[in-house]
Amino acid sequence: MKTRNFLIGIMALAALLSFSSCENDLFNRNEKDYGILPENFKVDIPSSLSNNLKSTALKSTAIDTINGNHVYWYLNAYIAVGEVAADIVEATIWAISTFNIENVISLSYTSEDDDRIKNLEVVSEVDFKGRHWAYQLTITDAASEGNADGGIGMQVFWNQNPVEGIAIYKPFNLDRKTHANAPAAMASIEYSEKGMNDYEAYMIVEIAGLPLNASQTYALETMKMFVGKKGDIIDVIGNSNHPNASFNPLDTETRGFNWAFVASGNEITDVAVAEVGLPRSYASLTSRSAILEDNSIKKVITREMTNYVVAAYAAVGITLQPEEISDFITPYLKNADAPGYFDSHGFVTGGAAPNGNYSELETRIEALMPYNPVEVTNLQIDFNY
Repeated sequence: MKTRNFLIGIMALAALLSFSSCENDLFNRNEKDYGILPENFKVDIPSSLSNNLKSTALKSTAIDTINGNHVYWYLNAYIAVGEVAADIVEATIWAISTFNIENVISLSYTSEDDDRIKNLEVVSEVDFKGRHWAYQLTITDAASEGNADGGIGMQVFWNQNPVEGIAIYKPFNLDRKTHANAPAAMASIEYSEKGMNDYEAYMIVEIAGLPLNASQTYALETMKMFVGKKGDIIDVIGNSNHPNASFNPLDTETRGFNWAFVASGNEITDVAVAEVGLPRSYASLTSRSAILEDNSIKKVITREMTNYVVAAYAAVGITLQPEEISDFITPYLKNADAPGYFDSHGFVTGGAAPNGNYSELETRIEALMPYNPVEVTNLQIDFNY
């Protein structure tokens, strides 16, 4: 069934989790003196939302019903990618701290990753994105500083009290060996312990410019994710864009979908609730109902499965009646009912909460909305030149 293949295929994030090979050993990090560098640069997400779906959780919940973990598999992988991007920033800061940065500084070193000379500079009192920052750290590939991107591999802007900052990195300029096939890929992490609205801390993860080719049907090109922390509750919203995605490989006119979602999880009980939509990549949608209800994962898959089944039977001269199509599709998509409920092992059920532990989370996601799909599709990330 092409729809099942789509759901499984869209989950793949091959190579993205190795987005940067920069120093990634975080052991003994608490024993380090970070100097003026920020020690923390991320909001942790409950494993009920960011786990990799343990094999024990992939058991089918009903015969001829699509597995609930397959419906939401990409949700977990997508959130995990955002966490990895933030982890890379923290790991890079950890590695840079070996230079004992206590103030404005300028130095050069040879990267162990690609054996190329990198220049590191820390300056104070800079403005970026309409905000004032106490410090800006820039790492460049020395031989590439004359290029349009200035050879910049990473920039970090931060204030110390409370900790807040923006980290932007371009893996190609940090490690030419590992990332030779992704010269335009960039990521940005904004982190704040100053908070916003009722969140005590938040982070915003953006990724853009990932390489695509026609054979990568479900490849990810851009993504944006917000994570907000309020006490034990973590809210997550986001979109990812898959410009080549299609439910029917023969259909060349309706390619390109956003994976758009809202989710809320509890760090202590490790349970979560999520709702997912599949709007078109270039759809300009500015309401929650348009993104998550009109384009709910169940409605979109129902529509695409109906089109596929009708066309397949018509090709052999059979015209199906609406009730025949419904009898086939409705049971198959039972686990796609919104919202989806999760625990530390993965998907639990869809449509109705299994117990009262999810009540607060159900209320929270009703106030959350993903980004406008077209804005994420057109996402661009720039350094401070």
